[in-house]
Amino acid sequence: MILFPPRSVILAPMAGVTDFAFREICAGLGTDATVTEMVSAKALCYGDKKTASLLRRNKDVRCGVQIFGSEPEFMARGAQLALELSGCDYIDINMGCPMPKIVNNGEGSALMKDPALAGRIVRAVRDAVDVPVTVKTRKGWDKGHVNVVELAKILEDNGASAITVHGRTKTMLYSGVADWNVIAQVKQAVHIPVIANGDVISPEAALRCLNWTGADGVMVGRAAFGDPWLFQQIRAALDGKPVPERPPLARRMELALRQMELAREDKGEHIACLEARKQLAWYLRGVRFSNYYKQQISQIKTMEDIYRVIGGIRRDLE
Repeated sequence: MILFPPRSVILAPMAGVTDFAFREICAGLGTDATVTEMVSAKALCYGDKKTASLLRRNKDVRCGVQIFGSEPEFMARGAQLALELSGCDYIDINMGCPMPKIVNNGEGSALMKDPALAGRIVRAVRDAVDVPVTVKTRKGWDKGHVNVVELAKILEDNGASAITVHGRTKTMLYSGVADWNVIAQVKQAVHIPVIANGDVISPEAALRCLNWTGADGVMVGRAAFGDPWLFQQIRAALDGKPVPERPPLARRMELALRQMELAREDKGEHIACLEARKQLAWYLRGVRFSNYYKQQISQIKTMEDIYRVIGGIRRDLE
């Protein structure tokens, strides 16, 4: 089975961002695959209902579940449960999250410091499920410990079907410039698909990244906040077609409203409205004279508030 088509464009898994609603919106605008927010394998094993609720899959696009942890036995069982709960197409293992609450437990990008353990985790998960297993990782821990090429070989040897490389170290977090050279080195070192991540912020950047790295696809993260049309634009650029303009603000607000309605259906009005405060505000990035409505967005409590605010934006800012 081909996991990703050539020159894939994939929505990155991002905690607190890539919920079912946002993934559904991006799936309708040209992304080849989506990945859930990362979920704790151990929490799945302990039957945590909140964790399980994050696993709703998108049906019209290839969809993976991302799990994190540091113990092979929990990761294997967590992967099985994630697959049972979601019916996902593949399991993605997080070896790239740089946040202290994750790395301080030896999880996420901390696994880059123990390649042997990382390999055992991949092997345990691969033996536990009958879908492909992928890994998302980084360039290395810090500039003195750039070991992703070595790690990628170990992951491949232990059964990984693909690897996504974010071209920053853990200590860089999301600052500085992503190193596409190291992604090219990984691509030359392994035989499995390599997905490039980091600074893919425009159609032109996506094209440059693929040409520079030779990667099999690109993964788009923070640049998609409030701009799911970026996938449509990147897809056109990679296919050699004219890049479409972003729709006018009124149409963008229509899609934003659709996202909020999907979120309400998925998680209830209260949670959807609280999360809309950041999600909806992202749609106004770069919109002139929008500060008043950003303030209104920060006070949203009900869907009626959302309808009122979006109506005002369409009336006053278009």
